Amino acid sequence: MPEIFKIRFKESIIRTPTVESFRFIPEKKINFIPGQFLQVIFDKDNLNNRELNKFLSFSSSPTKDYIEVTKRISESKFSQRLKDLKPDDEIFIKGPLGSCVFDESYKRIGFLIGGIGITPVVSILEYIDDRRISTDVLLFYSNRTDSETAFKNELDKISFSNPKVKIIYLVTDCLSLDKNCIFSRLDKEFLKNYIEDLKKRIIYIFGPPKMVEAVKEICLELGMIKENIKVESFMGY
Repeated sequence: MPEIFKIRFKESIIRTPTVESFRFIPEKKINFIPGQFLQVIFDKDNLNNRELNKFLSFSSSPTKDYIEVTKRISESKFSQRLKDLKPDDEIFIKGPLGSCVFDESYKRIGFLIGGIGITPVVSILEYIDDRRISTDVLLFYSNRTDSETAFKNELDKISFSNPKVKIIYLVTDCLSLDKNCIFSRLDKEFLKNYIEDLKKRIIYIFGPPKMVEAVKEICLELGMIKENIKVESFMGY
């Protein structure tokens, strides 16, 4: 069952021109599974206040001594409250929540990811890396431009140190300057090239709700097993 925890703000980290991570020290250990999410609470008196209490994925592994959430910053009151946090400020969270999670028994997994949907993937990959788990990973990570590819340095570091983690970056709005990045969408034509490999994996799809639904339908059309597809429309959009 989810609990309410008090957490203390530690620092923020700029990931892209529009994406920022926020790290906190919890008052006590939060036992969550990589892939889960939480509710950040700025209005504790009214937990149903959707303007100030929002859901974000953990973007850190449960092996860390901090918890981290990551958001695309907007002009919303919630974003501004995050931006206004000072070191040692205390807020509350409710969690952990969600069942679209990593299982250590999975030998081969794949990720079809759009934008800020990368956050639960970071939690999972950090956990695999920290625990030296032998799961074979294939990650397709799509963004509009190179500059909006959050966590690229962290992902490349994990991939470099672990030959079982393969990452393919996609951009949709311009030609990429990265020779390891593909100018394409996560569409049917692209996935056809990898479908035989993907059919052998447990597949996670994270991203904007419309993107998640569209990619799921493509996977089913290409013959993937429904039970092997795990989806979560990223609630922090």
